[in-house]
Amino acid sequence: MFFSERLRQNIGIDLGTANTVVFVKDRGIILREPSVVAIDKNSRQLMAIGKEAKLMVGRTPGNIIAMRPLRDGVIVDFEITEQMIRRFIKKVYPNRWSSFFKPRIIIGAPYGITNVERRAIIEASIQAGAKETYLIEEPMAAAIGANLPIEEPTGNMVVDIGGGTTEVAVISLSGIVVAKSIRVAGDEMDQAIVNHCRKNYNLLIGERTAESIKIQLGSAYPKVKEKEIEVNGRDLVTGLPRTFTLTSSEIRHALLEPVNTIVQTIRLTLEQTPPELSVDVSNNGIYLTGGGAMLKGLDTYITEETSLKVVVVEDPLSSVAYGTGKVLEDLDRYKRVLIAEKT
Repeated sequence: MFFSERLRQNIGIDLGTANTVVFVKDRGIILREPSVVAIDKNSRQLMAIGKEAKLMVGRTPGNIIAMRPLRDGVIVDFEITEQMIRRFIKKVYPNRWSSFFKPRIIIGAPYGITNVERRAIIEASIQAGAKETYLIEEPMAAAIGANLPIEEPTGNMVVDIGGGTTEVAVISLSGIVVAKSIRVAGDEMDQAIVNHCRKNYNLLIGERTAESIKIQLGSAYPKVKEKEIEVNGRDLVTGLPRTFTLTSSEIRHALLEPVNTIVQTIRLTLEQTPPELSVDVSNNGIYLTGGGAMLKGLDTYITEETSLKVVVVEDPLSSVAYGTGKVLEDLDRYKRVLIAEKT
């Protein structure tokens, strides 16, 4: 038994709406790719995954579809998600494992997903070749990955802003005491930029362009020096390409609605937090994780709106994946934080 456990591959997966991050025990994070696939419309077979597929978004011929098989943190296309997981695992282990030494997999899942959604993630993982599959709620995995003292009787608030969902949770004694999950995160910010360009410039831009604008100009708090960039879009009146200029101040205004929705969710979670843990959160501050935590000035804006210290954790993009890895390394210790299991 000991020999087989040593040979078993242990994999942690942050299966995100925007990106998939894979952690392998004793090797660390070895894969980080967009959760995007390109499929043949007729045969439903995968043509490309990850970075290669993302480059195809908005550029495919009629017989190929570039898509995300997950939306708002949950599976919308079971068959394609299973194929995507299988291909990502194959990238990690090019030489397929034997049936005796199939991997144990831990996957980060959004807080509050339904039993049906849990089952879909687990089944997709099993079909992709896992021997055992466990799920862990993403805010808990993020807290573990950020080295927060989750086992102590003290409250720590984690705000995990991903591509499809934002999870706000107060954690104490290895459990989530109060939490909220909203389907407002990085994708909504991108859509807000698309809507801004359509409404104010009568121009249509793609999601890749919107994401690039967010990275270059996006902020939640005024900067000392504002920036501007030139952007290409399609004129909705003439149908012709046109170049226009966007400024960081107008993009900040465009992002105000999704950012304020996140802040309001933090406030609502704080209102439902027991008084003793509220004091802990006041002393410890709020920890931001996930790709959305990298929006410039977001920590400052939340501090201004809540009067609480806000800390962006080190490597926020990897917190959930690192958390799954730590659980893999000491499964007995962390077994109580897992929310589902299937073998």
